[in-house]
Amino acid sequence: PFTCTVSPVVLFAVLDQYLRRDEQQSKAIGALLGVRSDDGSEVEIRNSFGVIYTEESSEIVVDKEHYRNMYELHQRVNPEEVILGWYTSGTGLSPAISPIHSTFAPDTAPFHPIHVTFDTESLIKSDGLGVHAYTSAPVGFSSTSGDSIFLPVQCEIKYLDAERSGLDMLASAKSTETRSASLLSDMDHLEVAVNKLQEMLERISRYVDSVVEGKEKPNNAIGRYIMDTVSVVPKVDTTAFEKMFNSHLQDLLMVVYLANMTRTQLSITEKLNLL
Repeated sequence: PFTCTVSPVVLFAVLDQYLRRDEQQSKAIGALLGVRSDDGSEVEIRNSFGVIYTEESSEIVVDKEHYRNMYELHQRVNPEEVILGWYTSGTGLSPAISPIHSTFAPDTAPFHPIHVTFDTESLIKSDGLGVHAYTSAPVGFSSTSGDSIFLPVQCEIKYLDAERSGLDMLASAKSTETRSASLLSDMDHLEVAVNKLQEMLERISRYVDSVVEGKEKPNNAIGRYIMDTVSVVPKVDTTAFEKMFNSHLQDLLMVVYLANMTRTQLSITEKLNLL
């Protein structure tokens, strides 16, 4: 038994490969890279790359030379990341995955390769992520690649605070109201964040008022959490905070103005060169 974590970078790479695939290909297939603990109980999938494959009579054949070259190039950049397994887009398992699974087995020995499925339709249309991980185990006494069973493995998405803001931005753009629109601007995201913060503060204030008035039973754990949260908030005067906020806002607007001016000058220079 082991636990598996997936970086959001892998999600974006798989989704990009699926959207850019050839018309005759029904899915995206690639290798998973990352690190594994010494005892093999923790696996962290940090990166991935797509592989070329062909479908011959309901059998998927991976281009091993392309896979080997991509792995060698990746090793030059990130030598600490090794092959952990492979992925495919879609849901569920099929008998065609056993030969592909054996292709990655030599690079993951003495451990079994990890197989992760990404439900791309869920990533694009619904609110779920649709990520499922499996590992193989031999069945019977035969040594053929098809005599194996795939067992589910606990898998979760691991992200940093900076990556979480990016995921929230993509999730907001995937909603029904903004699905056909472009991504929100920086000022729009600031407005959304302030409104969300104000909503949380109002919910906490209602809870505290209800506890003080005796309408709701107090909870010591929630009280300590609120006290710890309030204690880390710096005490800033309202006038000083407004002055700092306006100063940073002016700096941001200046950067945006300079960026637009640079973009305009580059466009003019390019047109002059064409003339």
